[in-house]
Amino acid sequence: MASTALLQGWLTGAGLIVAIGAQNALVLRQGLMRQHVVPVVAVCAMSDVLLIVVGVFGLGSLIAASPLLLTLFRYGGAAFLLAYAFTAARRALSPKAGLQAQVGTASLGAVLSSTLAMTYLNPHVYLDTVVLLGTVGAQQSPEGRLPFAAGASLASVMWFSLLGFGAAAVAAPLRRAVVWRSIDAVIALVMAWLGLQLLLRPLG
Repeated sequence: MASTALLQGWLTGAGLIVAIGAQNALVLRQGLMRQHVVPVVAVCAMSDVLLIVVGVFGLGSLIAASPLLLTLFRYGGAAFLLAYAFTAARRALSPKAGLQAQVGTASLGAVLSSTLAMTYLNPHVYLDTVVLLGTVGAQQSPEGRLPFAAGASLASVMWFSLLGFGAAAVAAPLRRAVVWRSIDAVIALVMAWLGLQLLLRPLG
C-alpha cells in the first residue's frame, strides 16, 4: 500500500534525521543568528531529498557493498568532523564569542559554501540517506519505493524547517555570550564524538 510505504518512509527518515549532527548544528546556528535561514534550510532539505531518492533507487546498496567507499567515507568524514569540532571549540573558548557579535559577518556565498560542505563532505549524511534509507527503501515493492522516498523526504523538509525557523523564533533570549558559547561547546563535543566514532568503528 502506498500510504503504508509513505508512513514507513516518514518514520524511518525522522528517526535518522532528527538527531544532533553536523548538518543540524549548522542549521541551528544560522537559525539562532537569523542569518540566511531560508537558503540554508532549502539547501539542506533539498540535498536530503536528492540523496534519499538516489539511495532508494539503487545507489545505497552499491555503496554498502563497497569496502573501499565505506573506508573513504569513514576516514575522510572523521577528519572533517574533528576539524569542525576544533573550530566550534575555539569559538566556545573565545571571550568575544556570542550570537550578537556574529550577526551579519558572513556573506550568503560563504554560508552556502559551508552548508554544501557540511552536507556533501559529511559521511553521516550519506550513511543516513543513501545507505540506510536506500537499503530500507530498496526492500519496498517497486510500487512502494516512490511513496517511501516521498515520506522520508517529507520528514527531512519538516525537520530542517522546524530547526531553522524555530531557532530563529527564540534567538533573542539566546544572545547572551555565555549561552552562545555553551551551545558551541556542545556542538564541539558532539562533532568530536561523531568523528571519533568514525575512527573507532567502521561504517555500516
